Amino acid sequence: MDAETRAEILEATNRALCEHGYAGLTVQRIADESSVTSAAIHYHFDTKEELLNAFLDDRIERFESKLSCGASDPRKRLDAVLDAVFNPEEPDVDGFPVALMELKAQAPYHELFRERFLDLDDVMRGTVADIVRDGVESGEFDEADPAEIARLVTTMSNGAHARAVALGEHPAETRRVVEDALELHLGWTPAAGVDE
Repeated sequence: MDAETRAEILEATNRALCEHGYAGLTVQRIADESSVTSAAIHYHFDTKEELLNAFLDDRIERFESKLSCGASDPRKRLDAVLDAVFNPEEPDVDGFPVALMELKAQAPYHELFRERFLDLDDVMRGTVADIVRDGVESGEFDEADPAEIARLVTTMSNGAHARAVALGEHPAETRRVVEDALELHLGWTPAAGVDE
């Protein structure tokens, strides 16, 4: 399948998930959101779960690219992670947070989805732990357990996602709380502590 068709199917999947939820999601509804026929979607993806796994793969890859930062300064790298999580470039423009929540709600029942969310969690925690470890070693951060800080940030980002979707709370509210926690544990407030 060419990249353009794949991208169109995945974007249509996002729109259909947001409009109909997981329970109402069908290949026909995905087709209705695109110029691709349901037969063509079935040709490329054997099952709805296979399509949703590809959708999750695409979104996880996008998120991983946002987490990467070319800076060597751990403070700038941590700030970039917080930007990726709490300050999306175009919040809610495409409804993706709703689509992601629909799939998270299915994780207890679908091993494949659970595995993808565990992968995402591992990426997030690994990235934050590496940054904290580098910051402690370089003296930029106070002594702290990188794994525990990574767990804290990841847990808070998941909570921010749930609060944004279910309660309409802007992610910046949770970012402020995360920054307060990081100041307490690392001795540095990300938004205010990076020299440009």
